[in-house]
Amino acid sequence: MSEPDQAREGDAEPSAGERTRPPLEIDVLTLFPAMLDGPLAQSIPGRVQTRGLATIRIHDLREWGLGRHRTVDDYTYGGGAGMVLRPEPVAAALAVLRRPDSVVILPDPGGEVFGQRRAQDLSERSHLVILCPRYEGVDERVRAMVDMELSIGDYVLSGGEIPALVFVDAILRLLPGAIDAESTAEESFTDGLLEYPQYTRPPEFQGALVPAVLSSGNHEAVRKWRLKEALRRTLSRRPELLAGRTLTKEESKLLASVQAELDETGNSE
Repeated sequence: MSEPDQAREGDAEPSAGERTRPPLEIDVLTLFPAMLDGPLAQSIPGRVQTRGLATIRIHDLREWGLGRHRTVDDYTYGGGAGMVLRPEPVAAALAVLRRPDSVVILPDPGGEVFGQRRAQDLSERSHLVILCPRYEGVDERVRAMVDMELSIGDYVLSGGEIPALVFVDAILRLLPGAIDAESTAEESFTDGLLEYPQYTRPPEFQGALVPAVLSSGNHEAVRKWRLKEALRRTLSRRPELLAGRTLTKEESKLLASVQAELDETGNSE
């Protein structure tokens, strides 16, 4: 990774105060550990672990499988295609991994839609256990063993490994010292708005110019431009975020200006 790439990811050394916080511990139960090993060793997740801000342990659920063949799944009662994870291996694994401070998470399409607020909440916990389902899901009795079910969207994946990666990545970058605090403070959804447009060199590319205000040196003008453009982008792409937001006087004024511009030009952005 080049130096500009590192800077874009907000690389920062943790402060002395941040180092005193016990590392967040995450245990992931999966039938396919290799799907997680590589991604979690790279970029921000890898650096977070190297710095001691988090500890991630990946476990093969077959360690708790039944019999000589370490069976973890079976046919569903009542018939139907596909296999279902049995409750016994899950219960045995959680008996070993679960602690009083644990939050056990089941990725599931029918769960709570995972968002920034939930990521922030989980980043403040001390121990997470993520159970990755496979095949047609889990025996219904497994749901009573978990603390929450989380979804990354209204679609079905082959298993819970990809959602687990989404959860872990979103959580780790919120840990104090993981990246520059400014990087997370102004991101999409942090304050309920989509993030404003960003630019880097060159100042002109194929006729498209960087807005002059961004190189003006006027910090207040830059701040207002960014807020206005965040409102514009949110109005265009995710208007429902504005519908449930209590706007400040400044935001109301800027949003009215955006709406007037849209009415005049007929363009969304």
